[in-house]
Amino acid sequence: MDIETYRDYCLSKKGVTEGLPFGPDSLVLKLMGKIFTIASLDEVPLRVNLKCDPERAISLREEHPETILPGYHMNKKHWNTMVLDGSLQKTLIFELVDHSYNLIRAGLTKKLKEELDLL
Repeated sequence: MDIETYRDYCLSKKGVTEGLPFGPDSLVLKLMGKIFTIASLDEVPLRVNLKCDPERAISLREEHPETILPGYHMNKKHWNTMVLDGSLQKTLIFELVDHSYNLIRAGLTKKLKEELDLL
């Protein structure tokens, strides 16, 4: 999967913004100001960090040891790094983006959830 496809999918979600707060090589996508994915723009193949339920994170790493790794520069209990080298199904990638988005959404304050609902 290329960065344009990944970015477009993420930006199609309600309340998502993008930026480069860590420098030009890390595209950060946030839901209502909270990071839900980071894409390493200087990596080939593309690598992305996604938040994940801790038990599911372990399971995914066991199922896909070459392409789903503990989150690089992140809390390894709650984040995975996916290597998008073409071996992971597009549906799984999008499912894990949705999972990360939904985890962040669930953790938003009541006020931010209300603001998101109004978008």
